[in-house]
Amino acid sequence: MVSIAKDKKVILFDGVCNLCNNFVTKVIRFDKKNTFLFAAIQSKSGQEIIAYLNIDTTKTDSIILYEPGVSYEIKSTAALKIMSNFEGLWKLTQIGWVFPELFRNYIYDFIAKNRYHWFGKKDNCMIPTPEIKAKFLD
Repeated sequence: MVSIAKDKKVILFDGVCNLCNNFVTKVIRFDKKNTFLFAAIQSKSGQEIIAYLNIDTTKTDSIILYEPGVSYEIKSTAALKIMSNFEGLWKLTQIGWVFPELFRNYIYDFIAKNRYHWFGKKDNCMIPTPEIKAKFLD
Protein backbone atom coordinates (compact mmCIF):
# COMPACT_ATOMS: atom_id res chain seq x y z
CA MET A 1 0.00 0.00 0.00
CA VAL A 2 1.23 3.48 -0.89
CA SER A 3 2.41 5.60 2.08
CA ILE A 4 0.44 8.80 2.67
CA ALA A 5 1.17 11.50 5.26
CA LYS A 6 -1.50 11.67 7.98
CA ASP A 7 -2.18 15.36 7.30
CA LYS A 8 -3.05 14.72 3.65
CA LYS A 9 -6.26 13.73 1.91
CA VAL A 10 -6.19 11.87 -1.38
CA ILE A 11 -8.52 12.60 -4.26
CA LEU A 12 -8.90 9.64 -6.60
CA PHE A 13 -10.24 10.69 -9.97
CA ASP A 14 -10.93 9.32 -13.44
CA GLY A 15 -7.67 10.20 -15.17
CA VAL A 16 -9.12 10.14 -18.70
CA CYS A 17 -12.21 12.25 -17.95
CA ASN A 18 -11.94 15.89 -19.02
CA LEU A 19 -14.48 17.00 -16.40
CA CYS A 20 -12.55 15.20 -13.63
CA ASN A 21 -9.23 16.61 -14.83
CA ASN A 22 -10.66 20.13 -14.87
CA PHE A 23 -11.95 19.62 -11.32
CA VAL A 24 -8.50 18.43 -10.18
CA THR A 25 -6.87 21.47 -11.81
CA LYS A 26 -9.25 23.78 -9.93
CA VAL A 27 -8.66 21.97 -6.62
CA ILE A 28 -4.89 22.35 -7.09
CA ARG A 29 -5.30 26.06 -7.76
CA PHE A 30 -7.48 26.68 -4.68
CA ASP A 31 -5.71 24.26 -2.29
CA LYS A 32 -3.85 27.04 -0.42
CA LYS A 33 -3.29 24.82 2.65
CA ASN A 34 -1.71 22.05 0.53
CA THR A 35 -4.19 19.51 1.89
CA PHE A 36 -4.73 17.29 -1.12
CA LEU A 37 -2.78 14.68 -3.02
CA PHE A 38 -4.10 13.15 -6.24
CA ALA A 39 -4.11 9.78 -7.97
CA ALA A 40 -5.89 8.70 -11.09
CA ILE A 41 -8.13 5.71 -10.45
CA GLN A 42 -6.31 4.02 -13.32
CA SER A 43 -2.85 4.55 -11.75
CA LYS A 44 -0.92 2.00 -9.69
CA SER A 45 -1.41 4.04 -6.49
CA GLY A 46 -5.08 4.59 -7.29
CA GLN A 47 -5.62 0.86 -7.77
CA GLU A 48 -3.76 0.07 -4.53
CA ILE A 49 -5.92 2.50 -2.53
CA ILE A 50 -9.13 1.21 -4.14
CA ALA A 51 -8.14 -2.39 -3.33
CA TYR A 52 -7.18 -1.43 0.23
CA LEU A 53 -10.54 0.30 0.78
CA ASN A 54 -12.39 -2.50 -1.06
CA ILE A 55 -14.25 -0.02 -3.27
CA ASP A 56 -16.36 -1.40 -6.10
CA THR A 57 -15.48 0.86 -9.04
CA THR A 58 -18.51 -0.37 -10.97
CA LYS A 59 -20.59 1.64 -8.47
CA THR A 60 -18.36 4.70 -8.33
CA ASP A 61 -15.73 5.50 -10.91
CA SER A 62 -15.10 9.20 -10.79
CA ILE A 63 -14.28 11.05 -7.52
CA ILE A 64 -13.29 9.37 -4.26
CA LEU A 65 -11.96 11.31 -1.27
CA TYR A 66 -9.73 9.24 1.02
CA GLU A 67 -8.55 10.55 4.37
CA PRO A 68 -6.05 7.96 5.67
CA GLY A 69 -6.92 6.58 9.07
CA VAL A 70 -10.27 8.40 9.08
CA SER A 71 -12.65 7.54 6.24
CA TYR A 72 -13.37 7.71 2.56
CA GLU A 73 -16.25 9.37 0.74
CA ILE A 74 -17.67 8.89 -2.72
CA LYS A 75 -19.86 10.73 -5.19
CA SER A 76 -21.57 13.96 -4.05
CA THR A 77 -20.37 13.68 -0.45
CA ALA A 78 -16.76 13.50 -1.64
CA ALA A 79 -17.23 16.51 -3.92
CA LEU A 80 -18.89 18.59 -1.19
CA LYS A 81 -16.22 17.70 1.38
CA ILE A 82 -13.48 18.65 -1.06
CA MET A 83 -15.11 21.98 -1.87
CA SER A 84 -15.64 22.74 1.84
CA ASN A 85 -11.88 23.31 2.11
CA PHE A 86 -11.96 26.44 -0.03
CA GLU A 87 -12.92 30.07 0.51
CA GLY A 88 -14.87 32.57 -1.54
CA LEU A 89 -17.56 31.44 -3.96
CA TRP A 90 -16.71 27.80 -3.20
CA LYS A 91 -18.60 28.25 0.09
CA LEU A 92 -21.82 28.51 -1.92
CA THR A 93 -21.47 24.84 -2.87
CA GLN A 94 -22.11 23.93 0.76
CA ILE A 95 -25.81 24.53 0.19
CA GLY A 96 -25.70 21.05 -1.36
CA TRP A 97 -25.72 19.58 2.17
CA VAL A 98 -29.38 20.59 2.60
CA PHE A 99 -30.37 17.98 0.03
CA PRO A 100 -30.62 14.30 0.98
CA GLU A 101 -27.67 12.18 -0.13
CA LEU A 102 -29.93 10.02 -2.30
CA PHE A 103 -31.02 13.10 -4.28
CA ARG A 104 -27.47 14.53 -4.49
CA ASN A 105 -26.12 11.21 -5.74
CA TYR A 106 -28.90 10.89 -8.31
CA ILE A 107 -27.73 14.20 -9.84
CA TYR A 108 -24.08 13.19 -9.42
CA ASP A 109 -24.67 9.83 -11.13
CA PHE A 110 -26.52 11.50 -14.01
CA ILE A 111 -23.57 13.82 -14.64
CA ALA A 112 -21.02 11.01 -14.16
CA LYS A 113 -22.88 8.78 -16.60
CA ASN A 114 -22.80 11.50 -19.28
CA ARG A 115 -19.40 13.07 -18.52
CA TYR A 116 -17.54 11.57 -21.49
CA HIS A 117 -20.32 12.54 -23.91
CA TRP A 118 -20.62 16.11 -22.59
CA PHE A 119 -17.01 16.93 -21.70
CA GLY A 120 -14.95 14.42 -23.67
CA LYS A 121 -12.36 11.85 -22.79
CA LYS A 122 -8.58 11.72 -23.10
CA ASP A 123 -6.74 8.75 -24.58
CA ASN A 124 -4.35 8.71 -21.61
CA CYS A 125 -4.35 9.88 -18.00
CA MET A 126 -3.28 13.44 -17.30
CA ILE A 127 0.47 13.90 -16.96
CA PRO A 128 1.16 16.50 -14.27
CA THR A 129 3.49 19.37 -15.01
CA PRO A 130 6.79 19.48 -13.09
CA GLU A 131 5.38 22.26 -10.86
CA ILE A 132 2.54 20.09 -9.54
CA LYS A 133 4.07 16.61 -9.85
CA ALA A 134 4.69 16.40 -6.07
CA LYS A 135 0.91 16.51 -5.53
CA PHE A 136 0.39 13.27 -7.48
CA LEU A 137 0.93 9.74 -6.25
CA ASP A 138 2.61 7.39 -8.72
